[in-house]
Amino acid sequence: MHPAEASTPLASSTARPLLSKPPLPSRLLRRSLALALALSLPLAAAQSGRESTLVLGGDFSDLITLDPGVSYEFTGSLLAGNLYDTLVAYEGNDLTKVRPRLATSWTVTPTASGSRLTFKLRAAKFSTGRPVTAADVVYSLNRVIQLKTPSSFLLTDVANLKVGSVTAPDAKTVVMDIPKTANPNIVLALLTFNVAGVVDAAEAKAHEQSGDYGTAWLKDHSAGSGPFLLNRWDRSAQVALDVNPSAWRKSPNIKRVILRYMLESAVQQSALNSGEIDVAWDYTPDAFKTALKNPKLKGLKTGTFQLQYLGMNSGKGAAFEDPRVREAVRYAIDQDGIIKSLLQGLGRKTQTIIPIGLAGANTALPYSYDPAKAKALLAAAGKSNLSVDFSIPTGSCAGGVPCQDLAAKIQSDLAKVGIKANIKQMVSADLYTMYRAQKAELIMAPWSPDYADADGNGTPLADFNAKSLAWRNVWQNDAASKLAQSAAIENDPAKRLGLYKQLTELVAKDGPFAILYQPYKPVVISASVVGFGRNANGDVRFEKISKK
Repeated sequence: MHPAEASTPLASSTARPLLSKPPLPSRLLRRSLALALALSLPLAAAQSGRESTLVLGGDFSDLITLDPGVSYEFTGSLLAGNLYDTLVAYEGNDLTKVRPRLATSWTVTPTASGSRLTFKLRAAKFSTGRPVTAADVVYSLNRVIQLKTPSSFLLTDVANLKVGSVTAPDAKTVVMDIPKTANPNIVLALLTFNVAGVVDAAEAKAHEQSGDYGTAWLKDHSAGSGPFLLNRWDRSAQVALDVNPSAWRKSPNIKRVILRYMLESAVQQSALNSGEIDVAWDYTPDAFKTALKNPKLKGLKTGTFQLQYLGMNSGKGAAFEDPRVREAVRYAIDQDGIIKSLLQGLGRKTQTIIPIGLAGANTALPYSYDPAKAKALLAAAGKSNLSVDFSIPTGSCAGGVPCQDLAAKIQSDLAKVGIKANIKQMVSADLYTMYRAQKAELIMAPWSPDYADADGNGTPLADFNAKSLAWRNVWQNDAASKLAQSAAIENDPAKRLGLYKQLTELVAKDGPFAILYQPYKPVVISASVVGFGRNANGDVRFEKISKK
């Protein structure tokens, strides 16, 4: 996934006021409590408000839209999982089996043309109070297909759905017909991603503008059945969620969630120590080690399917058009130095496109750190002195290391072999807007699969036709596309593993990526926070959390 992916002006997204006052920073809260005491006013209300409010501090600058059918970045997915429901979902850290969400049950039936998935819906309501119906599910999936959003390929190219493939024979039954070219198990897996989030059709239609299916409105409003609803999004400042009183997934303890934009780890550390925030999203490896020794804090080394990588534009006339130049970059990168010195163990060494932990991962390490070999490859390609723009995000990169520090290390490694990487740092939203337009020359970015299956990386990173990462790096390899497509629909586990072995080897040799590492995600929380969990997909269920 979906790293972040239109510009983020500093102005508030909407003039709509908060439904109630946002939680004050701790120093102001203390002043408020002192004033209340001096005036003999009750303190219970103020204290209760802070206890029922969860505040996260982090680099959330990747957020571009809150529309679940358009969002394709980490923060967008985190929020969509709490604003919207999907038919099925993964629960907790078990990412091996999909479980009921809006659908209480489902069946998969072979048909002459492929498979039919039939879902039975639970009784649920949107935040508007309207009941969730099968027609809303059909509308939600069709709007993604028709809008051709960044994640539409999951429905059109992976599930092979088109308008008319999903029907609603009655208000509580959804029927999905998929062709033989789609694997029903993968379809179920991808239906856990926010692209399949169910939107209140009536609400979206009421806010349509020029046939946009409500996308402009849903960018900074919500119309879901999840445990929370969007209060407001102040770009580059904060996102505020309030509990959804109509939700079937109840949040008994937390009534408001605030995501505060805090790009720097040091700011998060100070805010967590002072009590201004409850969860710090981006501790550096050094700070994380220190936090583990603090009894007032809890450090969580959470697993991920994420890959931190370099993307190289391989288009006609581009600096990395020649595969020997791309291979030279892979030999030039000192992975061990990155993992040991910068990450301090908060990362694993891998060099292929399927993350460790998913069936189909290839743990081979074909590239050693070899500057001499890199120089020879560049010379053979006639690129001994190469200068490229190196685009990187602000804030922290995967594993908590400051992006600037990681970029400086890579810049140094590349300089040793004759590649001058000119660092261009920008906020994530702008970075990915450029990347989506195929305009990045050399880019440092993270990627996570949209669902817990090898195809979540295989298709976007190898199949140019999916218009995802292979497309963004202008790398079109027909053999890779065919392997990715074949592996996606192969039901025989052994054959499928064989196809992914071929695919990962091909992309490792010829592809437009240099995989830097697979990180752990360090999250530090106040000891008063109970029930916080983050799975390898990056999902956090806010309604499960409470505070002492």
